[in-house]
Amino acid sequence: MNWPDIEAAAARDPRCILPIGSTEQHAQLSLCVDLILAEKVAVDAAEPLNIPVFPVIPYGLAPYFNGYPGTICLKVETLLAVMRDVLASLRRAGFRKILIVNGHGGNNPVGALAQELMSEYGDTSIKFHNWWNAPATWAKIQSIDPTGSHANWMENFPWTRLAHAPAPAGEKAPVDMTLMKASAPAQVRAMLGDGAFGGLWQRPDEDMLAIWETGVAETRAALEGPWGEIAHD
Repeated sequence: MNWPDIEAAAARDPRCILPIGSTEQHAQLSLCVDLILAEKVAVDAAEPLNIPVFPVIPYGLAPYFNGYPGTICLKVETLLAVMRDVLASLRRAGFRKILIVNGHGGNNPVGALAQELMSEYGDTSIKFHNWWNAPATWAKIQSIDPTGSHANWMENFPWTRLAHAPAPAGEKAPVDMTLMKASAPAQVRAMLGDGAFGGLWQRPDEDMLAIWETGVAETRAALEGPWGEIAHD
């Protein structure tokens, strides 16, 4: 899209999507899992509604994985400053109903920022949508396998795999999450090894596509409403 396309889109419909992810270790999977999934679920959800999806923000909050090469971690204040500026730009372009599609649990402080900005603006409705953890999608994941977690089968989609790095066979013992959260990055790496939190590394694609269809439908439902009331020019 070019700038006249954006101007026309905002005049036609006040809704848009801003995906946000993270670049961090995901065991044998791509470093870009979270941003790939956030952007793809946003595009798949928005396309039938002809609603713009802005480029995914690829970096987030992942300090616990700083012991793994390739992890890129912003400070909390940096991420919130970037998000504040980006959301202000979307509002300035005319969008008043903004869906943030988040692909990384560490980015949850952005949800608090959304509430703060709505208090400041008064004319804009902002939703923060953890696509994988929304009720229907999470229920589908749990119905398939309750061990779904970081870098295990739950994030192993055809579009997050690397051809040269197949998933290990079998199942990994779960890690002590309480201890991990109380540990520095070097200790986290020693605890996690490859980086997965435990469980199967891969499940059949049939299972993954069923989860994906649920996630897309639930993200589209978030686009469709309800939205907070907004002032009209």
